[in-house]
Amino acid sequence: MESLGVAAKWRRPGVRCGAGTGREDGRSGVRRRGVGRHAARFSAPAALKEGQITPTELCQRCLALVRSTQFLNAYITVAEETALKQAEESEKRYQRGQPLGELDGIPIAVKDNFNTAGIETTCASNMLKGYISPYNATVVQKLLDQGAVLLGKTNLDEFAMGSGSTDGVFGPVRNPWSYSRQYKEKSIPRSDSEPENSNWVIAGGSSGGSAAAVSAFTCFAALGSDTGGSTRNPAAHCGVVGLKPTYGLISRHGLIPLVNSMDVPGILTRCVDDAAVVLGSLAGHDPKDSTTVQDIFQPFALPTLTDVSKLSIGIPKEYHVPGLSSEILAVWSKAADLFKNAGAKVVEVSLPHTHYSIVCYHVLCTAEVASNMARFDGLEYGHRSDMSKSTESMYAATRREGFSDVVRGRILSGNYFLLKQNYEDYFVKAQKVRRLIANDFVKVFGSGIDILLTPITLSDAIPYVEFIKEDNRTRSTQDDILTQAANMAGLPAVNVPTALSERGLPIGLQFIGRSFQEKQLLTVAKWFEKQVQFPMIQLEEVKKHDDGVLQHQKSASFS
Repeated sequence: MESLGVAAKWRRPGVRCGAGTGREDGRSGVRRRGVGRHAARFSAPAALKEGQITPTELCQRCLALVRSTQFLNAYITVAEETALKQAEESEKRYQRGQPLGELDGIPIAVKDNFNTAGIETTCASNMLKGYISPYNATVVQKLLDQGAVLLGKTNLDEFAMGSGSTDGVFGPVRNPWSYSRQYKEKSIPRSDSEPENSNWVIAGGSSGGSAAAVSAFTCFAALGSDTGGSTRNPAAHCGVVGLKPTYGLISRHGLIPLVNSMDVPGILTRCVDDAAVVLGSLAGHDPKDSTTVQDIFQPFALPTLTDVSKLSIGIPKEYHVPGLSSEILAVWSKAADLFKNAGAKVVEVSLPHTHYSIVCYHVLCTAEVASNMARFDGLEYGHRSDMSKSTESMYAATRREGFSDVVRGRILSGNYFLLKQNYEDYFVKAQKVRRLIANDFVKVFGSGIDILLTPITLSDAIPYVEFIKEDNRTRSTQDDILTQAANMAGLPAVNVPTALSERGLPIGLQFIGRSFQEKQLLTVAKWFEKQVQFPMIQLEEVKKHDDGVLQHQKSASFS
């Protein structure tokens, strides 16, 4: 793995994707770059192999950053003891000259809706507080088998139902860019009547903890989940790469389900090359998940694309939706011009059923949520109410106490759509519309289009105090509108950080590819990443904020 890098000065992190030595070749990928100055960096795997740093030292430095950025509330559980033990084992392998792979000794984090043996899995819900899984999710086990070091479990919206990472029981995640020099220099001075730190912005959701953890340099890669955009949305807001692979390419076994037919484990990294490496470690058939592809997956190294003249880039006109900010529109337009000026064919295309996709998505989403949440009944695992009048009363009280209003609301909506008298009018119709939406993509890609280029978010990240003025359902409807169609069609999509807004916050764009064509998708994304040269976040004054946001944070270890 050439590009999993780390800033040389840990107290002043300044590298978005440690891309090696600054060479412009197929090995280093992205040249040195900085904001106002070049930042020293090195390839972590290469440094580990050459003995420049040990896995234990790397782990300790990441844990130190986890502690110094606690105010972000990115982690629910920090598995410090476990991580150090794993790092020590990795160190022994390096001493023997027998590392397990490119991820050996590399610190990673995992969203807290993936099962982890011996480490609490909460889904940021009272329903699962104290639940410790007896097994690892397949993707977690694959990372551990590669020697990766698991730092901990990251924060999210409860059961991944949200678009801001603000609705979990452990409190909201703060976007690291809220504390960047870029944002602070352009922020409007706070009035005396406003509380201190009131202008921090959301991290996006529902994988906001994972995105913030990568953005703040506390880990080199993180797992999220993506049902309607939950990896790409926070990646766009936090200025990192967020990949949603093709449905069925990566196992869902051990991912606590939200919507079985759309859930996909997502990958968050600081550059496209890193996403490709992690994908290579995770993809492939899993006997425990019948929806995974049967074909053998061959990991790939991304080539350095120099000629885009044979590419055909589609610009879906339906993605110019009401509410899209002028800034996002301008960045989208400039990106299209960048491809056109480089010789690519840029074509306006139509996905006519996009207008119906968000309504269709929410009908199908809530219907599957109602089904999946039925397992949390207080009988087998998780929270159980003290109500002992009857089994039915205990069951009802358990769900009332364990689920938030957001989760209960989605369960009620889903059960309404699944009622016998409503089933044909809502659920069956939504399934038919989903097929039309998927066929739109098939027709566009069949016309010769290679990649679709679209926005991901309607605007840059907004302040938390503004975000919570609207309810979860309204926010999710707005924030999922540009991302959920790729989930309904099962297509791969990736966020690439593109520019900074006028407020000094990240803006990302989405590339959507053909099914199981991740190599082509990521190769184009890598070319684009190199062209735009997205600036590094400048977190020059990382300090502990004593505001109590981490009162629930725990330490953990494998049993």
